[in-house]
Amino acid sequence: MSDYLIDDGMEVSLHFTLKLEDGTVVDSTKEKVPATFQYGDGNLPPGFEHPIKGMAAGQEGSFEITPEHAFGQHNPQNIQTLKRDDFGDETPEIGMVMSFADKAGTELPGVVKTIEGDRIEVDFNHPLAGRTLTFEVEVLDVKPVTTH
Repeated sequence: MSDYLIDDGMEVSLHFTLKLEDGTVVDSTKEKVPATFQYGDGNLPPGFEHPIKGMAAGQEGSFEITPEHAFGQHNPQNIQTLKRDDFGDETPEIGMVMSFADKAGTELPGVVKTIEGDRIEVDFNHPLAGRTLTFEVEVLDVKPVTTH
């Protein structure tokens, strides 16, 4: 066991489970390969990094993350009405996740909400926007980042 604590410049290996308010598991590494990342590299939203700072290998924790610190509040302005022509050859269906490029060419995933004739409403909010999440972690290893 190392005595390192999670902080900037540390490589962290952990198992995590992300749950909704009702306990539904959204994502988990429990049955898979643990997540390994450099603390502060932007892989985790800051709201998820903040509570694990200072933890050591072998420690476990459960943290409630509010929407502001997770994926933001649901923003009605992120719901756009598109024309059927905007979909090209694809046939949109309600609930379908489609990827669109914004003006800068960045890929934005959107979920088809409603279809009325030629008007299709697409929600570009993160699917977990507005949700309070429970972030459970089991820290497996903490060590200094090695630069090659």
